[in-house]
Order: sequence, then C-alpha cells, then structure tokens
Amino acid sequence: MFSATPSVRSRFATALVFAAAAGFAHAQCTPTTPPIINGSSNASDCGYILLSTQTLNTTFGDASLGQTGFCNGSELDSISYRIVSGTLYLFIAGNLESNFNRLHIFFDSIPDVGQNRLRGDNSNVDFNQLNRMGFLNSALPGLRFDIGFDADRWIALNGGNPGSGNYTLFANFAELSTTGGGPGNFLGSTPQTSTGDLLGGTNPFNIKATINNANTAGVTVGTGVGSGAGVSTGIEMAIPLAALGTTAASCTPIKITAFISSSDSAFISNQSLAPLPAGFNNLAEARTTDFTFPAGDQFVTIPVCPVNFDCNTIVDINDVFAFLNAWFASDPRTDFDAINGVDIQDIFGFLNAWFVGC
Repeated sequence: MFSATPSVRSRFATALVFAAAAGFAHAQCTPTTPPIINGSSNASDCGYILLSTQTLNTTFGDASLGQTGFCNGSELDSISYRIVSGTLYLFIAGNLESNFNRLHIFFDSIPDVGQNRLRGDNSNVDFNQLNRMGFLNSALPGLRFDIGFDADRWIALNGGNPGSGNYTLFANFAELSTTGGGPGNFLGSTPQTSTGDLLGGTNPFNIKATINNANTAGVTVGTGVGSGAGVSTGIEMAIPLAALGTTAASCTPIKITAFISSSDSAFISNQSLAPLPAGFNNLAEARTTDFTFPAGDQFVTIPVCPVNFDCNTIVDINDVFAFLNAWFASDPRTDFDAINGVDIQDIFGFLNAWFVGC
C-alpha cells in the first residue's frame, strides 16, 4: 500500500508526474488529441481503448468485397472508445451491409431512469423503427436488455445506395424516458469515409458518424466461435456527452449495447457487442428478444472520467493517491491503457490524463 507520509507521497507523485511528462514529450499525440473521424482506427487516433471483441461468427453474411462503401455482409468485430474534451469517440470495427440493415446502439448513461424493456410509445423517428422493437401486446412485450441496463438514448445507423447510386450512411437519434415519449431526430446523412458531418437533418448536439466498409477479415459466416480481433475499419462516431445526458466530470459509467437488425428492425441478428455466446443463431423477432437469456452481459461499460478515481465531485491530487494505492495492490481498475495488464505504463497514462482533468 502507498502509505508513506503526505510529504513523501507528494514528492513521489510529483516525480511520477515529471516522469510521465518526459515519457510523452516526444509522442505524436496527447490525451487531448481527438481521433480523426474517417471510419478507421490507426496510430493517428492516439489509441482507442478496447472494450470488447466479437467471439461469434455472423449469420448476416460475410463481407468479402473490400469496398469502402458497398458491402455484402454485416458483422460487429469489436468496440473501442476514447473520451476527449467532453466528447465520446466510439469505434465499432466491422461492416454494415448495404441493404439498409440497421446498427442499433443503445446507451445507459443516466442513473435510475430509462427502459429495461423497450416501450412502444417512444419517439416516432426513423419511420418508427424504435417502436418496432418495443411493446405491442403480451405476446410481443418488447425487446428486453440485460439486468442492470436501462436504455436512455438510442442511435441507429444504416446505409445503402439510394436513387443516386452512391453509398450513403443515415443516422437517427432518440431519447428514451422511463415513461415513454421523448424527442427523436433524423440526424442526417453522409457518404462513406467522410469526416462524419451529418447533413440534411436535425442535429443539435452535432453528433458525427461515418463508415468504412472495406473490412474482409474478422469473423466469418456461421454460429461457431470466431474472432473479430485486428479489424481496423468500420463505424466511427463522435458523440458529445451532453447528447447522452452526462458530463466529463461525472463518475457515472456509460453502458452501451450494440446489435444489427434487418432494415425494418423486426429481425435481430446474432451480432451484438458484447458478444452472444458461441452457437447462437439469429435472435429473430425484436419484440420477443430477451438479452437476459444468453449467458453474460451483452453490453460494455465505459468509465466516463477514469481519473476521478475516488469518485467524488472533483479531480484533484487525492485521485493520484487513490490510483497509486490501487496500482500497488494490482487492482485491475488501474489497467489504464487496457494493454498488458497492470504495469508502469498505466501510471504514465493516468497522470497524463489527470493533467487535463479526465
């Protein structure tokens, strides 16, 4: 345990701060450098933090064309994130078939509100796609999430080649309140591998999204064990935390579940993140889908402000001491870079982020 006197602790923390600053002095990017929104994850993005990797092959077709736009299969290979200056950058590696299959992303970002089972009286947005998954009657009670996941926000993406013949990605957004209703908007559309600017819709928070469909690796067709590791293209988004009803100073984690459905949102595939267990076929009818039935949680969790380590109302030197105490005890929460377990690089990463506040 890090239990030296306050003066010794302070000197040690100061030394680590200078060591971290020196260690990153020649880095090409800093914790305040946002990713480049272009549908790919690379070194210029300063390292997305991996949340989950797909372990189940896809039942919605294996993408084999290698084109940035038009695609003949849908798969979710992995999900990663960064939070920079109050914006959540989300990277979902994989493909989205160009037949307007939908990628649904639900967020549980506000404590004690939201919907664990989708209601049927949410916003009539995206041709009522959200309500197509919600309650209709006792036989079709609405999609149910894992225990501990109450959806507050929804973003849906789909794409294809309408009219003009050029690939276009479409984005929609809605708020989900505990009692139903709530606003929803068509955010806009954009061509593939764009900078993420969505045009032609209502987008008060300036959410960005784009896609690069060139992946031909990742999982293959079927219901057996697969691996989405190593895929570096897919869907990339920038979502201001304000759009999710939270802030960078919050210590409330953001839970996210993502899955692919048919174009009418009636039929859900076996591609979700976090992944379903091996052997799962399509989940099928959306209104009877129950994520509490498969083993494990089909959602991932993001710590909004990981440097607010003691989870109080401010980021201060006490967070450094709390982190170091946990690091000395090899607490898995201190695997700050999510690489190679708990090591000295996690201290450097934590302190660099601590300098900028989150």
